[in-house]
Amino acid sequence: MNGGGRGGGEGPCGACKFLRRKCVKGCVFAPYFDAEQGTARFAAVHKVFGASNASKMLLRLPLNKRLDAVVTLSYEAIARLRDPVYGSVGHLFSLQHQVMSLQAELAHVQARLSTFQSFSLHSAQEMQQPPFDPTHNNEYPTEPSNLDVMWEEEQLPQAGTEGGEFQELAAMQFVSKYLPAVKLPACTFG
Repeated sequence: MNGGGRGGGEGPCGACKFLRRKCVKGCVFAPYFDAEQGTARFAAVHKVFGASNASKMLLRLPLNKRLDAVVTLSYEAIARLRDPVYGSVGHLFSLQHQVMSLQAELAHVQARLSTFQSFSLHSAQEMQQPPFDPTHNNEYPTEPSNLDVMWEEEQLPQAGTEGGEFQELAAMQFVSKYLPAVKLPACTFG
């Protein structure tokens, strides 16, 4: 945003070029609206705020705050031209909505992660061998039975259906706890 003309041989700044006037040495717009890109930015500022009002705003500010003011004026003016009703507020609402959506998605992913972590801890504890009891044969039957079915992924509820992933998790916990002879695939989560 620096450059532009300050009189002399450099030519007019973007603001003076747009206003079709000679750029004087103390032009308030010259440091902020260069001759190439500054003309388009100043056109938006002029259309929304007016050259006189923009000049008055800049002259009231100390020199170290003027660059921030010009950037803000340019952003507000361009946003107002793009969306005459809401201006930059429409863009802010859009960004806030995007942040809220991403926060909700993050909370959902964290909840799923904690569920899977607690499931894996719970499964690891259940998979430990029970103590040997000489009065009872602790081994599972080796001959095939109706329970010795290898579950296919298609038979389990798919994730994304109404509570599908939680139904699948509950089903796997039930099967591993009450039907230990049934062989389940190592991981059926998507």
